Amino acid sequence: MQTYLDFEKPVAELEDKIEELRQLAAKDASVTISDEVARLEIRAASLLRQSYTKLTPWQKTLVARHPNRPHCLDYVGQLVTEFTPLAGDRGFAEDNAVIGGLGRLSGRPIMLIGQEKGADTEGRVRHNFGMPRPEGYRKAVRLMDLAEKFNLPVVTLIDTPGAYPGVGAEERGQAEAIARSTDRCLSLQVPLIAVILGEGMSGGAIALAAGNRVIMLEHSIYSVISPEGCSSILWRAADKAKEAAAAMKLTAQELLGLGIIDTIIPEPVGGAHREPLQTIRETGRIIEQALEELDGQDGASIRAARREKFLNMGRKGLL
Repeated sequence: MQTYLDFEKPVAELEDKIEELRQLAAKDASVTISDEVARLEIRAASLLRQSYTKLTPWQKTLVARHPNRPHCLDYVGQLVTEFTPLAGDRGFAEDNAVIGGLGRLSGRPIMLIGQEKGADTEGRVRHNFGMPRPEGYRKAVRLMDLAEKFNLPVVTLIDTPGAYPGVGAEERGQAEAIARSTDRCLSLQVPLIAVILGEGMSGGAIALAAGNRVIMLEHSIYSVISPEGCSSILWRAADKAKEAAAAMKLTAQELLGLGIIDTIIPEPVGGAHREPLQTIRETGRIIEQALEELDGQDGASIRAARREKFLNMGRKGLL
């Protein structure tokens, strides 16, 4: 069942009408609906295209959070063969918000680390809505260590509203775990390709996203804080989230212009949730292309280039 966002209501009305006509025709074979359905489909497609060519930052935020948007495990299932999950931080516990393991991407062995939100209520609870605890980031560091030991490129899939802010997580060193994960990303002597699938919020995202290439899906978002969090800090109220989103420069297009990311992956009209397989395949192609660009480089060069990339951020327009 399709879930529609607020700004998609005109499209929803047309598509509901199309479905009603089809159900009517199924009940009465004498009813001819082909011409009317074709006309409505053209109109709905046109409205959808118009809506998605002028999305505001807040609307992009809603698309990035769409419940039917493909998540980490969807990408793993379609792109990674021979996937072998690796669990636990060898210190405290397993964190299901962080998925990690060995596999092959188009035959190339990789270490994959991603954040999983869950696709239904049970899954969201199990994966803590994609909000990792310290053990999730410590597991990520452990897997990056393994990747470097066996000279495997690392692919990270980012989709989180932020690291889990619970008391237990803070007691177990959430900030320290995030810092160490970020530092390990920067110190790796193997290629690291980071992809923002939906939300990339706060240190919970950058802890896995300090890569040689940082890639975003067209309607994903990436920022130091969520629009609601920004609103609550600046305006002491959560109802300024739209204004905050517009000011935060969190869209892929804005971040590409600022030099924060390297590539934007186009999404189908209507967002990744409308054509998930198409989106996943295109994402896989872009990841493969990014890995090929780094083939043949030695570890010291890979590490130095990554560090220089992040040190140069913010210098644009100042020199």
